[in-house]
Amino acid sequence: MRVVSIITLAVKNLAKSSRFYESLGFEKSIKSNDSITWFNTGNTILALYPWNLLAEDVGVPGTGTGFRGVTLALNLQNKKKVDEFIEMVKSIEGGRVVKGPQTVFWGGYSSYFSDPDGHLWEVAWNPFTIVDGIGKLEIKE
Repeated sequence: MRVVSIITLAVKNLAKSSRFYESLGFEKSIKSNDSITWFNTGNTILALYPWNLLAEDVGVPGTGTGFRGVTLALNLQNKKKVDEFIEMVKSIEGGRVVKGPQTVFWGGYSSYFSDPDGHLWEVAWNPFTIVDGIGKLEIKE
């Protein structure tokens, strides 16, 4: 088995984006500094890094908008928690609900929001999986 160790999101304003994610309940690591923000999320680290510097590191242009072919997801324990989370997103500067909470074709309940830099997040309840108290998803083989 492989484990995703770090997901790095390119951000245009590191301080603003860091505050946004802290407002969502992500806990900022003491290893964070003025150049990068780290959040511990269980087995994976979520990192925020300046957009232009990440593009430079990868060796690609830092321009482009629209759908990037990637979404991130938070799975919650029930529909009510999805609704509450999306209401919280609405109250945080920079958060934008892209698709409101609704029952979806696969039998769950889902919503999408974007962060200040347009990164798309799904917030979902899946009746076919187990989610523990901290949001860790368990898929039984």
